[in-house]
Amino acid sequence: MTRLHRVSIYSSILISIYLLVLFEVLPIPLVDASVAQDILPVVPWWLLVSFGSYSLWSLGWGVFTFRDCPDAYHELLQEINEAKNDLRSRAVTVD
Repeated sequence: MTRLHRVSIYSSILISIYLLVLFEVLPIPLVDASVAQDILPVVPWWLLVSFGSYSLWSLGWGVFTFRDCPDAYHELLQEINEAKNDLRSRAVTVD
């Protein structure tokens, strides 16, 4: 089974459970119904904001630790210099 199938199955199950709880088909034990009605509609937005925060954090961490890959860093700098030299040879102002 591929990762796509697993993610699809798990997310379908979780969405089904969420909808059943949201429409009060399944009761939530140990939680008052009024509290559940206040919290459950906000859960998708909370998940979206959490996913966005995680994505920004992981992107920022990747940028922050980019210099920890010295070979890739030097290769990228070399490619930038080659591009600049190529543009200068074509009479394009760089810098």
